[in-house]
Amino acid sequence: MATISQRSSLRASGLVIIAGPTAVGKSSAALSLAERIGGEIISVDSMQVYRGLDIGTAKPSAQERQRVPHHLIDIVELSEPFDAAQFSRLAHAAVADIQQRGRVPILSGGAGLYFKAFLEGLGGAPPADAALRAELEATPLPELLRELKQRDPITFAEIDRKNPRRVIRALEVIRLTDKPFSAQRAAWSAEHRTPNADRFFCLARSSADLRARIDARVDEMFARGLVRETEQLLKRGLAENGTAMQAIGYRQVVEHLRDERSLADTMALVKRRTRQFARRQMTWFRRQFTWEWTNLGPEANGETVATQLAGRCEKVGL
Repeated sequence: MATISQRSSLRASGLVIIAGPTAVGKSSAALSLAERIGGEIISVDSMQVYRGLDIGTAKPSAQERQRVPHHLIDIVELSEPFDAAQFSRLAHAAVADIQQRGRVPILSGGAGLYFKAFLEGLGGAPPADAALRAELEATPLPELLRELKQRDPITFAEIDRKNPRRVIRALEVIRLTDKPFSAQRAAWSAEHRTPNADRFFCLARSSADLRARIDARVDEMFARGLVRETEQLLKRGLAENGTAMQAIGYRQVVEHLRDERSLADTMALVKRRTRQFARRQMTWFRRQFTWEWTNLGPEANGETVATQLAGRCEKVGL
């Protein structure tokens, strides 16, 4: 949970956030901006933390990481759990380290819950319980949803019911606290709304433009060897990691490798799931925080976006 001193530090410090849906162009913009303003990038991505999940998470290349230091990438093995609370703790430590060296932290990614945990804490929600988590993961999703609907209809109405990880976490909190998960989320108090909103950028594109970019990204991932990467990850325990298996692309490829669908159908499904995910991200970002929205045209690239963001940062004295 973010402490009062951490929140005060955020208000007083030079810090930039670049958020937005998948494939909108966050990474390239953050990279170019970091080179312009002496920044270092903190990845706000729930899957890039895992070693080996490279192609399917569009992880920055070794060359890009040489150009600009990146943090919170490749920090846990597939066999290790990772959650928003861990991210918040590590991200705050990274911010302090970067600032101590006179550099500018740039948090870039699309994991809304991780942004919220970093900026506002996790309220009174308890940490994960390994035994309970294993029990819930072994329970069929329809059964979990029935329990969630009965015990917390507010969360049931709002949650992504196709995402077992979110459903399991909500029920975990409910069982551990005997309180609705929605009540736990209410602890993210409105009095701590986002500081430094003039340096918190959320990128957006038209639906047609974003769709084209998503389709091109998925084609590139498969061309680079996503199927081969997934085969190797299965040998390292990918199927046993419930969190990592929620990463779009990997689950669908695993199903393809089990002969559940053809490669062409798998690619089409990954594109569809990614577009759906991007829409959910945009809905979430519109409801949360106070962003400086930046609408990008089809011609916008990392350099042009970085120029625009650098100008805005300069106006507020970063």
